[in-house]
Amino acid sequence: MKNKSTSFKSLIDKLIMSLTTSRSSSSMSGPQCCENPPAISSAAVSGELFQIASLNAHVSGNPGSKSAVIFVSDVFGYEAPKLRQLADKVASAGYYVVVPDFFHGDPLTSFNDIENWLKNHSPEQAVEFAKPVIQALKEKGITKIGAAGFCWGAKVVVELAKIAEIQVAAILHPSLVTLDDIKGVKIPIGIFGAEIDQRSPPELIKEFEAAVVANEVNHFVKIYPGVAHGWTVRYKDEDEAEVKCANEAHQDLVDWFGKSF
Repeated sequence: MKNKSTSFKSLIDKLIMSLTTSRSSSSMSGPQCCENPPAISSAAVSGELFQIASLNAHVSGNPGSKSAVIFVSDVFGYEAPKLRQLADKVASAGYYVVVPDFFHGDPLTSFNDIENWLKNHSPEQAVEFAKPVIQALKEKGITKIGAAGFCWGAKVVVELAKIAEIQVAAILHPSLVTLDDIKGVKIPIGIFGAEIDQRSPPELIKEFEAAVVANEVNHFVKIYPGVAHGWTVRYKDEDEAEVKCANEAHQDLVDWFGKSF
């Protein structure tokens, strides 16, 4: 069996290859893992900034809710406005939603030092940061906790799901998630895929679906046509079709948590 350090190195190597391949991909493939980065601003965001388990977090929704959802961002971090707007939308359905800063103020800003950045910000590390957040939510009186992971964050959410730290999972345009990972998930999981995705192509999403069906896991699986990796939180405002598809996925995410909690 591989030791933990070997597994960690393999994970980093895969992510570096994934991100650098994304840089050289054809523009016809659409925005991929780290293309179309968000412009950081506070526009149209209604949540507040709190500290939870020593992490800064965007928090939205009813603090008296018994159900919470943790958002785990892509490599661009928790300040991305569209990510926070989606958190606010999920919160409006009655949940307490938190978007922690798992990067400790150091999101990816360029490719100049990407290898070192990834070594300092692996999904494995974020899983350990997430556990105290989950514990803090439980101490608030929250009894049901779900999590939604975007791209890089999807790996974190799947790892939390495999060890039953959460009760409901959602992964949107996932990166680094393997078929074996999905086979280890025993809680309800929603899988949101893009038709144009180098990281998790439709063929892999269909394999994920077959695995959860075989394991008799409650699930939602959908491949959204005409959009590329990252579209749910990095869609272009001027692209009406992309915005429409993002909004569809956002509502599907709200509905998924509503069905599963």
